[in-house]
Amino acid sequence: MVGTETIGEHEIIQLIHKRLTVMPNMPVPFGDDVSAASLSGNEIAVLKTDMLVAATDVPVGMSLFEAARKAIVMNISDFASKGVMPSAVVVALGLPKTLANKRAVTELADGMNYGAREYGTYIIGGDVNETSDLIISVSLFGTACNALMLRSGAKDGDILAVTGLFGKTASGLRLLEGNYKATASLREILVNAVFRPNARLREGLALRGYDYVSSSMDSSDGLASSLHELSKMSKVGFLIDKLPVGSDVEEFAINNGLDVVDLVFYGGEEYELVLTIRPEKWEEAKMVVETVHGQLIPIGKAIYDKKVILKLNGIKRDIEPRGWEHFKSQI
Repeated sequence: MVGTETIGEHEIIQLIHKRLTVMPNMPVPFGDDVSAASLSGNEIAVLKTDMLVAATDVPVGMSLFEAARKAIVMNISDFASKGVMPSAVVVALGLPKTLANKRAVTELADGMNYGAREYGTYIIGGDVNETSDLIISVSLFGTACNALMLRSGAKDGDILAVTGLFGKTASGLRLLEGNYKATASLREILVNAVFRPNARLREGLALRGYDYVSSSMDSSDGLASSLHELSKMSKVGFLIDKLPVGSDVEEFAINNGLDVVDLVFYGGEEYELVLTIRPEKWEEAKMVVETVHGQLIPIGKAIYDKKVILKLNGIKRDIEPRGWEHFKSQI
């Protein structure tokens, strides 16, 4: 039957958006990392909700504490990309009967609380229901008094930068799920990247309120996917001339016959920020981030042609618009 074929997460969201009445003067358009509504004066309420589902978001070996913390971190990361401090957290917890016991619930509660307090916010309430799988649906609330760092705004010539290196989570997931090899110390580093992700909230907050950043988003769906989202929202392309990868991922790729470019661009859940910086403001932006013990790594620039291209050693390679997408990606 026409119209009954399975569609992906992005198409589902676009379809829903088309059926919604758009709020007049909505501060943040559909399709960005957060949502917002106007308050009094120039103040806006910033909102975010995202859910962790065990079947798709909790890899083999991850503890309930780590899963609960991750549910908080993945929401905090979206606030980080907008430069917004989360004021409060509300959690809707779906529990299968197998987890409806004191030990499991205590571990989940401790993980959620740890994640919230780690980033200076509090869980103030929520809901609990019976479900067929573990679901942790987190909602954040915060306020802002000026324009947010949106996905739109990048211009031709802006410096493309990230707040960290990529490929560790893609490598760690392969170690957890497949027949790949690594030394004990390397395995610990790569698997820890999966089990203990970190949001770049300090970096995002440090950059807010300045005119350094022309566009920004978090990289939880993968670097390639993030770049194509920024490209679409800003109507520019990107030329990458530096691969944001560390020696640990390069070692893993070589030892297992893997393409390091695939690990870097098509992994996901790194929770780094992907930003474009105005060239004349680069040194100031870099210094501001370094004052909070973070880093801005330049990896390329925005270009007029709306393509995402990797150019290393004179060889060009198209970066495809793929990454993790619910309903399309294989678990």
